[in-house]
Amino acid sequence: MGLIATIFEVLFGGGRNGVRDTIEVFRENTEKAAVREAVYRSAALDQFAGEFKVERKGRFDRFMDGLNRLPRPAMALGTLGLFVSAMVDPVWFAQRMQGIALVPQPLWWLLGAVVSFYFGARHQIKAQEFRRSIADTMSRAALVSDNIAALRALDSGAGIGGGDATVPGADAGAGAAAGDELGGGANAALDDWRRGDEQ
Repeated sequence: MGLIATIFEVLFGGGRNGVRDTIEVFRENTEKAAVREAVYRSAALDQFAGEFKVERKGRFDRFMDGLNRLPRPAMALGTLGLFVSAMVDPVWFAQRMQGIALVPQPLWWLLGAVVSFYFGARHQIKAQEFRRSIADTMSRAALVSDNIAALRALDSGAGIGGGDATVPGADAGAGAAAGDELGGGANAALDDWRRGDEQ
């Protein structure tokens, strides 16, 4: 017994598994690799959620956002209003156009720069919001793909006999009862439906 105990102590002594430690030199520990992968995925998802989380806007932010939306419709409706005023009261319109003709050239440049920067900033904000919405949609792609695969497996009958595919949220007891009932092909309505799909 002393020799066997000595051998076991050499192999597994010191609270460590010598065989396992030796094998892990040549082959990765699958359990530890799975833990590392889970931690990596969790950290990536946390970072992703932090970058693209929906921000909660206060009253002031909502007010400023509404104020920022006014210039485009004001310019569009104002331009259309000028056309209407030219037809309704040409003299009044001509007087206003004479006033615009007196605006110095540098002021036109300044107005052009302000409008250009305004539209450029709005375009950048909307582009960022669009990218955020795309990222939010893509984050749900894996769930949608899994649901489609489960539905296809259910449609092909793979989930009935073997129980490999299940529909998320489906009742397990109802699925087992359906598997018992449909496993032998005793449901005539289901057989007719399958034949209709093949045609």
